[in-house]
Amino acid sequence: AGGEAQRIRLATQIGSGLMGVLYICDEPTIGLHPADDFRLIATLKRLRDLGNTILVVEHDEAMMRAADHIIDMGPGAGEHGGWVVATGTLADIMNCPQSKTGQYLSGAKQIPLPTTRRPGSGQELVIKGARENNLKDIDVRIPLGELVCITGVSGSGKSTLIDDILYKKLANLFYRSRERAGECDDITGVEHIDKVVNIDQSPIGRTPRSNPATYTGTFTPVRELFATVPEARMRGYGPGRFSFNVKGGRCEACRGEGYIQIEMQFLPDVTVPCEVCKGKRYNREALEIRFKGKNIAEVLDMTVEQALAFFDHFPKIKNKLATMRDVGLGYIRLGQPAPTLSGGEAQRVKLSTELSRRSTGRTLYILDEPTTGLSFEDVAALLRVLQRLVDAGNTVVVIEHHLDVIKNADHIVDLGPGAGDKGGYIVATGTPEEIAKERSSATGQYLRRVLHKDEDMEYALSG
Repeated sequence: AGGEAQRIRLATQIGSGLMGVLYICDEPTIGLHPADDFRLIATLKRLRDLGNTILVVEHDEAMMRAADHIIDMGPGAGEHGGWVVATGTLADIMNCPQSKTGQYLSGAKQIPLPTTRRPGSGQELVIKGARENNLKDIDVRIPLGELVCITGVSGSGKSTLIDDILYKKLANLFYRSRERAGECDDITGVEHIDKVVNIDQSPIGRTPRSNPATYTGTFTPVRELFATVPEARMRGYGPGRFSFNVKGGRCEACRGEGYIQIEMQFLPDVTVPCEVCKGKRYNREALEIRFKGKNIAEVLDMTVEQALAFFDHFPKIKNKLATMRDVGLGYIRLGQPAPTLSGGEAQRVKLSTELSRRSTGRTLYILDEPTTGLSFEDVAALLRVLQRLVDAGNTVVVIEHHLDVIKNADHIVDLGPGAGDKGGYIVATGTPEEIAKERSSATGQYLRRVLHKDEDMEYALSG
């Protein structure tokens, strides 16, 4: 896993016993169960005590609480961010009302517990005799119509069970995919679902030509709208004239990319904005067509929030934009090149595309650690989206270590008890409350604190 490679490199550094080094870690807790968290923190503290400085980019609460000094960036994301909101000790951050991170750390804001657990549709998928990698010939029941969380310490076999066996087997069945699925005897109950969607953090496109507007399908109705402007009809421009991917409306000097790559010998390529269109991607003729005073390049430069107000009376466009705002992406620009989106952002663009589709209520969504790279505020937005998918009758299966997501699940399957050969068994299944009572479950131990923290708060408030 991504976090594993980083932790191996950390371990080699400790062995070398250097001092006076600045170590920079980008989210080293990725894929770590809360039970493994404290080991990593102890490791970093050992490095610090040798006389080194450690700079960590992190969303993990335990890591923040262990830090000597915190720098909180924000206050929002995208163009609402880029400032230093607060710096100092944990207490300084918690006492800063502008800091969203501080609000969550102090408990002033929190991700709420659901009032009830869904009973589900009564149907279930059953994976029989799963024995790929370290799985010990287990039968796993996944109730449909619920938010199901697969938990367990790092290396306990979660991804093997869900990605290698469940997803690949169903993809073979529904989409005739050629990938070899993990070993199991059978999966029953498949007749209750009509498609399976794996929403991961891979980029939505490898080239700058792909952007949130093209991926979500917002761009097509926008171009059609521009083609209906009287001036465009007079000139005989169709929707294709407003695409930067085909000849006609695009700037031919840069072929609609907005910038030009200059190859340098012995040096990395340099990209410079196109001198003809100044990075606008379109030629003069296309830019002369204005809709409500804006041309197509200006529309692509709008954030989702701005575009929502702009296209208020066009339901086809508005609905797609509204779902992007709902997943917490109101700040990204419609024409932002796909490679500049972070993993979490790309994942939420995919989620918003799924949300805007007409739901059959029989889809199985699979997400492997969707909270990677997300702040508390983003996790709250993600949960609202997942709950909406389940409210429509779909089933969402999430592999997760984040306790705020786990406590929101309707049903948990906890694998373990250890990692590698010591894992691969089912430790416990049931609602979060039932898992919290399970003494042998590492997840349960941490979940108990989270569930009871809210009760203590309520008790304190009720006086």
